Amino acid sequence: MRVKKMFLVLTLLVMAFLPLRVESETSIKGIYTQLPGQQFKFDGKTVEVIEFLSFYCDGCYSFEKSIPVIKGNFPKKIKWKTIPIYWGKGSPKPGEAYFLAEDAGKGEQMKKDLFYAHFVEKKDIGDVKVLEEIGRGIGLGFDFSKKLRAGDKAKDVRKALDMAGAYGVDETPTLIIAGNIMTNLHPFGHNTDAFRENVIMILKSILK
Repeated sequence: MRVKKMFLVLTLLVMAFLPLRVESETSIKGIYTQLPGQQFKFDGKTVEVIEFLSFYCDGCYSFEKSIPVIKGNFPKKIKWKTIPIYWGKGSPKPGEAYFLAEDAGKGEQMKKDLFYAHFVEKKDIGDVKVLEEIGRGIGLGFDFSKKLRAGDKAKDVRKALDMAGAYGVDETPTLIIAGNIMTNLHPFGHNTDAFRENVIMILKSILK
């Protein structure tokens, strides 16, 4: 009898806690793909957002101005992680420059300046000399240049591509929210404003 009661108690406990996990995933609003094989991760306080981008991607450049708006809707509740990748004939060097700048605490500035150099100044951001110039502009000197030319972050760029492949990322920008919620510009006809609102909707439904 004691065994039966213990089993009943355990069953009730499982039933009590299980809906919390199911509810947190099934009640998410917005347009997204729930990735098979990836785990939903939310500690009840902060949500991790992984942004896969390319510094050659005009959609990523347009989406850049939406990121502060998204973060501003959820102060201290978003952990944003940038993962640079490249497609086709793009160079891995801008990604290497970003990772080096990130190590120096200047990743965000490097990100903005890489976009500006490519889309506004029309510079070749695959050229190491251009990247060195950008680095100097944000206070990165000889050590940055030395590591960039030596390819110190080449492995990180390859890992970024592998990570994108593991998630099934096939275009940029793509966001992975809370571990297994994937969304990108494609369903919105590459309208970054609509994409921004969709991301906010997803995050609101998780952080409610």
